[in-house]
Amino acid sequence: MGDENTERPTSATPRGLSEVINHMSIHKIESLLWFTRMCSVVFTLLYIIPLLDANPYTCYQRALISNAATSALRLHQRMPSIQLSRMFLSQLLIEDSCHYLFYSLIFLFAQPMTLVLLPVFLFSLLHSASFSLTLLDKFGGRSGVLGTWLVNLLDHQGRNILRLVAFTEIFLMPLTVFSVLSGRSSLLTPIVYYRFLSLRYASRRNPYT
Repeated sequence: MGDENTERPTSATPRGLSEVINHMSIHKIESLLWFTRMCSVVFTLLYIIPLLDANPYTCYQRALISNAATSALRLHQRMPSIQLSRMFLSQLLIEDSCHYLFYSLIFLFAQPMTLVLLPVFLFSLLHSASFSLTLLDKFGGRSGVLGTWLVNLLDHQGRNILRLVAFTEIFLMPLTVFSVLSGRSSLLTPIVYYRFLSLRYASRRNPYT
């Protein structure tokens, strides 16, 4: 009985910032992915609701750059060794990370279109939620409002988010054509975007092919 009483305080050690920092230092790649995804979320919000005199065009570009960084890092995780072969290229082109790296580059230098950032925002929010929940757990705030919201997002809204992303990607196709007709984009934008769509919906990992 005496031994049990002395061990209880150790198991109930309060969690805090030091535990969060320790977890992030151990899981460096996941932490970096979480950071770039959160950057995409924040810059998208700053583009839609400009605060602190933020330049909307700069925020738009930074949201896409953050998404490109996330995609490149995920692609490196899944395919760490580069090979100059046809098999490697075919494998590369079925990766979702490659598709969204391509997506970010397509719209990075075009005139801003708000709808372009919706898939970026939703994917970043959804894929950062699990790690955010882990950090909240380490910090000791999982039972709070934010923790409850993240659990609901992961458990009940994931499929709806993926479906909305798929619809947005399809709707962007005629929008890119309209942007060419209105002089906001080059003729290459809808052509290259169509290639993105064909890769995206031929993907074996895409649940909404």
